[in-house]
Amino acid sequence: MPNLAVESLNLSHFRSHQVVQIACDARPIAIYGANGAGKTNILEAVSLLSPGRGVRRASAEEMTRRPEALGWKVKSVLRSQDRLHEVETWSENGSARQVRIDGKAATQVMLGRITRVLWLIPAMDRLWIEGADGRRRFLDRMTLSFRPSHADNVLAYEKNMRERNRLLKDQVQDAHWYRAIEGQMAEAGVKIRAARVEALMHIHASQERTETAFPTANLTLTNAENVEIPENSEDLAALLASYRGRDIAAGRTLAGPHRDDLYGVFAAKDVPAKDSSTGEQKALLISLILANGRALKEQTGIPPILLLDEVAAHLDAGRRAALYDEICALGAQAWMTGTGPELFEEFGARAQHLLVSENNNKSEVEMQ
Repeated sequence: MPNLAVESLNLSHFRSHQVVQIACDARPIAIYGANGAGKTNILEAVSLLSPGRGVRRASAEEMTRRPEALGWKVKSVLRSQDRLHEVETWSENGSARQVRIDGKAATQVMLGRITRVLWLIPAMDRLWIEGADGRRRFLDRMTLSFRPSHADNVLAYEKNMRERNRLLKDQVQDAHWYRAIEGQMAEAGVKIRAARVEALMHIHASQERTETAFPTANLTLTNAENVEIPENSEDLAALLASYRGRDIAAGRTLAGPHRDDLYGVFAAKDVPAKDSSTGEQKALLISLILANGRALKEQTGIPPILLLDEVAAHLDAGRRAALYDEICALGAQAWMTGTGPELFEEFGARAQHLLVSENNNKSEVEMQ
């Protein structure tokens, strides 16, 4: 049995769910029901057991059940490394979400020390053909799974970049105002870059070692305008200083790790991921999530929790069976959604089945 699994999940006034109580074991969980019943909302709740804004990147206020509630709460018993943890996260009156682990106030980064959660949702289907922001977030989710401290470095970099951008917009010319901010950006920036490179190395090594039914993606870290990002903070600070004139003219910071992008290639065909078919792009994403999971298991000995929203609907029976086999071989607790139980037939008794329905504007959840 895997050493990382949700054993119970309780929702209170979260999205469409007024009160939901789910007891489960470490096997994959096949969640099915009509569109709009609240299946993805359950996945979103599980995603909040890890750092960040969850699968939808929603604000705390957006997660509140309307109109009767002023806040929401997600409570879980989580088994991690043979220990049970009680994890609670909640928001009141739209305030920033709070976290408590084993009865003690905690930070979101501390969540990353006891759990790893990876996900694939329909909104990510256009990852390869839309803007760099989405690919950078995808890369940072992978990176965060290996290094929970990555979140702190990204926050520190972005906070200082906002300060620098304010100076740029105000057309401040005095270098004295920039030096300290750029130094702090550089300190965080080199750590961000190093962690991203390390994560891609782990993913590549996992793909090299494992035969899979899904296509391999060769990933390269690039940067806008082909700027080479230095590997030490002094040189990165110097790069930021050299860009001040251009940045003042633009009113924003033009160079740095915040301009990183992820370039993917369908390895077997040597075709850029953005030029691959829709089905191939989806298969590449599934392959990367599985590779990320395998790499984490190799690094920590523990597979992550997987959240796969409506993935089965895009696969034929053979590919679905292959996916389920790989999930079970990984030993991961995967929470998967689909409209009907037939999408999960290939799992057989290897999975739990959860029916989500709506009755009189209230959601009902029943383990089958």
